[in-house]
Amino acid sequence: MSERKPVESWLTDMDGVLIHEGVPIPGADSFVKKLRESGKPFLVLTNNSIYTARDLHARLRRMGLDVPVENIWTSALATAKFLDDQRPGGTAYVIGEAGLTTALHDIGYVLTDHEPDYVVLGETRTYSFEAMTKAVRLIKGGARFIATNPDETGPSTEGPLPATGAVAALITKATGKQPYFAGKPNPLMMRTGLNAIGAHSETSAMIGDRMDTDVLAGLEAGMQTFLVLTGLTTPDEIERYPYRPSQVVDSIADLVERV
Repeated sequence: MSERKPVESWLTDMDGVLIHEGVPIPGADSFVKKLRESGKPFLVLTNNSIYTARDLHARLRRMGLDVPVENIWTSALATAKFLDDQRPGGTAYVIGEAGLTTALHDIGYVLTDHEPDYVVLGETRTYSFEAMTKAVRLIKGGARFIATNPDETGPSTEGPLPATGAVAALITKATGKQPYFAGKPNPLMMRTGLNAIGAHSETSAMIGDRMDTDVLAGLEAGMQTFLVLTGLTTPDEIERYPYRPSQVVDSIADLVERV
């Protein structure tokens, strides 16, 4: 096997890698600072489509992590990029928050419930039966079904919450139509992110806390992968998967010197 090239660009998940329930993980500030000082291209990724990149920049900054807006890549932005490539200037019925609606507005999409080209499902804390019913009827009427990410649950201080993947399953059951998921583990999200920063997969690495999204997406995009143990994956779970990360580390602090 040929030796991997040195890492020149870094992609990292946000929740479970840099922060946990609104608190920075030890070493995250040093990692971000080192990245910015190095001048190497980097992106902070999240499958959560609720917030805009500007929102996330402000949230991270309050936590002491200064990540520029242009270095944040969300599943909403990846979804918008995909739709802009597929059907420029299209229309969509959207279930989601400002992160998703803003991304679609920015590519010139019209949001409508009248014969839309797409039904686009994203994250929201207020999924309504009325909105889901409308989505089902529009998809049955011919709208194409897109979802920002397949995550079935999301974290909260009270415990797990139903997320996009779970609601997508409900709509699929009612329509017989599977959505196209734009976010992780779809390597599309990684490749569009790499293109956004002018990076190449051969010299890039993905850091994540989940085997089924972060590591899988990085692997399928041809990147080196680092799994941190500060999030959802425990050491004994790693062996259950048919693939492995390039390296397992305790936390983001262990990667500061690799930048």
